Amino acid sequence: MINFDNAATTFPKPESVKNAVLTAFSKYGGNPGRSGHKLSMQTAMAIYNARNICANFFGSRTENVVFTQNCTHALNFAIKGLLSDGGHVIISDLEHNSVARPVFSLSSKKNCSFDIAKTSENDNITVYNFEKLIQSDTKAIVCTIASNVTGQILPFKKIGELCKKHGICFIADGAQACGIIPLKLSDGINILCTSGHKGLYGTTGTGLMITDGQFPLSTIIEGGTGSSSFSLEQPDFLPDRFESGTVNTVGVLSLGAGISFVNKIGINRIFAHEQKLCDMFIKGISSIEGIKIYRSPNCNYVPIVSFNLCGVSPEELSKALSDRGFALRGGLHCAPLAHKTIGSAPEGTVRFAPSFFNTEEQVYAIVKTLKQLKK
Repeated sequence: MINFDNAATTFPKPESVKNAVLTAFSKYGGNPGRSGHKLSMQTAMAIYNARNICANFFGSRTENVVFTQNCTHALNFAIKGLLSDGGHVIISDLEHNSVARPVFSLSSKKNCSFDIAKTSENDNITVYNFEKLIQSDTKAIVCTIASNVTGQILPFKKIGELCKKHGICFIADGAQACGIIPLKLSDGINILCTSGHKGLYGTTGTGLMITDGQFPLSTIIEGGTGSSSFSLEQPDFLPDRFESGTVNTVGVLSLGAGISFVNKIGINRIFAHEQKLCDMFIKGISSIEGIKIYRSPNCNYVPIVSFNLCGVSPEELSKALSDRGFALRGGLHCAPLAHKTIGSAPEGTVRFAPSFFNTEEQVYAIVKTLKQLKK
């Protein structure tokens, strides 16, 4: 299979990530932070080194990097932790369910409310649409940096400035942007949530919640942390406050290796390669009668292309491509809000998402296959 579903999970992984996983199994078998023996301590040091790599990559203090199971896990920590005692939150109309569902859940169970800001091809209009929804009790804007459906990049720096102006928290979903475009907390992000297994090339079961510490968060999970064990209260310091239970040592070390790989190759080089493949793909399929590509010349995108073939459902088309050796995701991509916004609901689209390991020859092959399928 040729994998063009890297927006879900990058595959293959770099050799350095594979080696980190093997080393974790063969060398770092202790429970970090739970004992004073050498096996535990050397594992804890390996975890710390990976945490430090993540912190440097995103411009954070090392202790403010929290390892999670995935981006959804991180977003739930951030959203529910901030709104534990109620308030108002604003999301965009391009959100993944990892944002939309926690917000909706809070609104149905607690004294919380939310509004959905309409995005635009014009960044200033998008920011204005967020600002006009701010209320006296608004606590946060929660939005994606780049849509997982179309790849559209939102004006996250301007949204960060808006949040700072109004003294509210900016929680950013970086799942489709981290490792693809340069991102730092200094871009105006208060809490950055992301997956570790996509553009950062770690294994599945990894994610990050990185905070600047400005907005305290309540916990939604409590338990053993290896620190302050005599107290029944959850520690109030990071990262322990949000890392109850044994961390995923194998995953964490793979994530550290993945970010090191991105640093070695260079984020601009990765983006340029993947964008070139998207440009080739768009050029190749544009001549196919009945093809609809969900992109605008007025927007900026990460390397994702959503498309449909008239008269064929996304699931049917992705199945036909799978039968011919290509992995693409068809459907709603867990983002019904985004599909309503771009007009592809209720069936969704087929999504093309290359990685650094895809080649021009593979793009030529899928374009040729789509032309054959049309015939």
